[in-house]
Amino acid sequence: MTKILTGGVGKTEVANAIKELGLDGVDVVVSSDMDAAMKLRAGQADYFFGTCHTGAGASLGVLVGLMGQPACHTFGRTVPTEDEVAALLTEGKKVFGFSMDQISTVVPLLTRAVAARG
Repeated sequence: MTKILTGGVGKTEVANAIKELGLDGVDVVVSSDMDAAMKLRAGQADYFFGTCHTGAGASLGVLVGLMGQPACHTFGRTVPTEDEVAALLTEGKKVFGFSMDQISTVVPLLTRAVAARG
């Protein structure tokens, strides 16, 4: 089971978007940034999806500080391609940030890529 934690301004909307996909093997939990960092570090969760209004700093601020930049990536206001997401997952990224207005496009793409990895 892959556990995805959601945080930031749109954490509930992101969790709902993940649930609506109905993907087997994916569990989603709404979280605070601090709790998410602790669960990721302890191996109690696999990924974190954070949102803010710009997708830049606030979506991942706490996670970058506690997990380190190599584990984190922000898409900002851009929509990634499937290849870009696959490359980031291969690099070991576990923490992703994006803007509120990209939830409907980024969440399905990112969640399906994570689910495909098992």
